[in-house]
Amino acid sequence: MAENQRIVLAARPEGMPDESHLKLESAPMPEPADGQVLLRTIYLSLDPYMRGRMSAAKSYAQSVEVGGVMEGGTVCEVVESRSPDWQAGDLALAHTGWQAYAAVNPKGLKRLNPDDAPISTAVGVLGMPGFTAYVGMVEHGRPQKGETVVVSAASGAVGQVVGQLAQHWGCRAVGVAGGPDKCRFVTESMGFDACVDHRSPTFEQDLAAACPDGVDIYWENVGGKVQAAVLPLLNEFARIPVCGLIAHYNETSAPEGPDKLSGFMRHILTKRLTVRGFIQFDHAERRGEFFKTVAPLVKSGEIKYRNDVVQGLENAVSAFQGLLTGKNFGKLLVQVGDDPTQ
Repeated sequence: MAENQRIVLAARPEGMPDESHLKLESAPMPEPADGQVLLRTIYLSLDPYMRGRMSAAKSYAQSVEVGGVMEGGTVCEVVESRSPDWQAGDLALAHTGWQAYAAVNPKGLKRLNPDDAPISTAVGVLGMPGFTAYVGMVEHGRPQKGETVVVSAASGAVGQVVGQLAQHWGCRAVGVAGGPDKCRFVTESMGFDACVDHRSPTFEQDLAAACPDGVDIYWENVGGKVQAAVLPLLNEFARIPVCGLIAHYNETSAPEGPDKLSGFMRHILTKRLTVRGFIQFDHAERRGEFFKTVAPLVKSGEIKYRNDVVQGLENAVSAFQGLLTGKNFGKLLVQVGDDPTQ
């Protein structure tokens, strides 16, 4: 092939990003220099954090430059190598972004063995989302046997692992998801003890009924009305690992209505809550421990997972819009190229 397909950040979005902000274009095929490898993308991971990378606002990581390839984790195949450590056909976890091919220094690559696990899991249950779930619970949730854990966005890539780990550690797992199909998936396929539909007109009452002993850990993925419904149910000394706030990522102005911060702070004080924001790379030293703990659980089937695979790089933008509005069902991946292991 003479050309590379890629999606670049053409403009910084205000509100929901679309094709005017994320532009599909053709570019010359990259050529590896001495010491580099040419990678072909098989799977591109789509994750909520990418919305923040499109903004120029100061955050925990550098923004993507306008005109630059949108960033993202990828599972790739080496198609040409000018490195003595890699050869054509090798499979790797990379971070080459929204494009079909990339020439990179292999220093940051992680070699993948499809005999260990399906290669798609490297950007899912055994990758960044799974590690986020594990380290957020171990470091900041600190689950104790018999406690109740409420997980927002429970059918998503992180949430489904949080709830299953909570059960593995002897807790009651209550999911929150959008719609009866997702709630049924969370209980029947992922094995949560209960799941509540946040779209239901009786959501607050349903959540309270699912948590008769209150809530000891609230895994925050969403914010908004889900957070508001959980807050009165929190027990004394409850913990809130703050992983994401997807309900607010496309906001262009402050929310209307009364300021609820003082009420939230009162709960923190009177209930002695621990609220901790975290980013998974804060705990990189625990990645080996995570893999040793979780990989056997995945292999045995105790921890299950579901991928939502969209075909074709040209569909990445609409898939990402769906992610921000809760349309995905499990870990969202774009299959950019053929998977040689299937």
